[in-house]
Amino acid sequence: MVKTQKGFTLIELMIVIAIIGILAAVAVPQYGQYTKRAKFSEVITATASAKTAVTLCYQEQNDIDLCDGGVAGTGVPADIAAAQGVIATLATVDGTITATGTAEVDGTTYILTPVGTDDMATKPAGGEPMGWLVSGSCVDANLCKP
Repeated sequence: MVKTQKGFTLIELMIVIAIIGILAAVAVPQYGQYTKRAKFSEVITATASAKTAVTLCYQEQNDIDLCDGGVAGTGVPADIAAAQGVIATLATVDGTITATGTAEVDGTTYILTPVGTDDMATKPAGGEPMGWLVSGSCVDANLCKP
């Protein structure tokens, strides 16, 4: 009786390990970027209430310069000065909302500037409604879209 051996050779096993290593080298950095983007979405979401408040303030006051965070009568929420989750700070000055993330998202900033208001040079033609221009270091870090 001839005994046949079944199994993988050492070379086959080394090839499989090399393939797994290459895949891991590509996947791990992508996963890190993905988790940062997911965490940064909390910073973007935190600005939603401020955006609504600034829009309403502008409609009522008809002057974007009066729409600062925490000012009585404007309805704009107070600024966040202490870290809450991944949000380090959130401030509203003259209608411009600036949110900064914590070290978990590399201290990246997310800036929303109102456009289309009467007193701004960026007013769209034809009386279009107020919009928002996205800027900050989050655009360069690929954590938000302009």
